[in-house]
Amino acid sequence: MKKNVLVFGLISGLLISIFMSASMIYASKNPGAEHGTNSMLIGYLSMLIAFSLIFVAVKTYRDKQNTGVISFGQALKMGLLIALIGSTMYVLSWALVYNLYLPDFMDKYAESMIKHAKPEELQAITKKAQEYKEMYKNPLMFTFMTYMEILPVGLIVALITALILKRKKAVVA
Repeated sequence: MKKNVLVFGLISGLLISIFMSASMIYASKNPGAEHGTNSMLIGYLSMLIAFSLIFVAVKTYRDKQNTGVISFGQALKMGLLIALIGSTMYVLSWALVYNLYLPDFMDKYAESMIKHAKPEELQAITKKAQEYKEMYKNPLMFTFMTYMEILPVGLIVALITALILKRKKAVVA
C-alpha cells in the first residue's frame, strides 16, 4: 500500500504541478487575455484529472495486491494520503513559481478583482484585495491558502473513490 500511495501521489503531484506552473506562466506572459472563470475551470479540471489517479491507485491495490478486498477506511486512507502528497507538491510548486517567476501575482490579482468589481462593491472588493495581498506575504497564510485551493478537491475524490471501491468480500470468478 505504501508503494502505491507514494508512486501515485508523486505522479499526481507532478501532473498538477506541471499543469499549474505552465498555465500560470502562460497567463503571466499574456496579460491582455482574459483568464478569469475559464482559467479557474481549467485549473479545477486539471486537479480532478490528476486526482483521478487516486481511483486507479486504490483499484490497483484492491484488485492486484489485496485479493480484491478493501475496506472503506483503507480506501479512504490511501486516497487521503495520495491527495496530501499531490497537494503538497502543488503547494511547493506554486511557492517556487510565485517567488521565482510571478512575484507580482497578487498585485495583478488584486487589480483584476478591482477591475471586475461592480460599482456598489468597489470599496469592499478593494479592501478584500488588500487583505489578500497582506495575507499572501505571510508564509503560513500563503501555504494555507494554497492548500485550500487543491486539497478539498483531493478529499472529495478520495471520499468518492472509497465509497465506490470498498469491497468486503473477494469476488469469485
